[in-house]
Amino acid sequence: MPVDPAAFTAALRQYAAGVCLMTVRDDMDDVGTTVSSVMSVSAHPPLVAVGLSAGGYPAEVLADVGACGLTVLAAEHAIVASRFSSAGRPSARHLLQSVPWRRADDSGAIVLEQGLAALDCRLDRLVEAGDHVLALLEVTGVPVLAAGGAPLLRLRGRYADPGGRPAGRG
Repeated sequence: MPVDPAAFTAALRQYAAGVCLMTVRDDMDDVGTTVSSVMSVSAHPPLVAVGLSAGGYPAEVLADVGACGLTVLAAEHAIVASRFSSAGRPSARHLLQSVPWRRADDSGAIVLEQGLAALDCRLDRLVEAGDHVLALLEVTGVPVLAAGGAPLLRLRGRYADPGGRPAGRG
């Protein structure tokens, strides 16, 4: 029996997921998107997977460039996550004008200096998965690693702190 799409969506909204900013530097600009479907895959070699919309521009640019940066966002980054989840967004540099960032060594991608962690990644492969693709990424460096802090979560369609309260707008 087929699963009701509304029930499927409602069920997954109950699952709190960490929020990351994925950025890619191509020849012309910096592209970024908010992602909450990130998972650790392997420690040896260090691999993570990220779910991206199959027809989306971030997946297309990642496939062309072959490298990206992932920043694990802190609870105070809710506004950053919102900026990068909107359609038709401008260059990543414009959306981060008041946010401290730097470039990761290998990918050249933007990573946030005040994120909880940042990963410099090389694309291993893309795997088709329904209306999404899974980007399997080899981690080549950890340019940011904070000594603590509250993570930004996605819960019930909103950004939240670890207590489930609406996340700060800093």
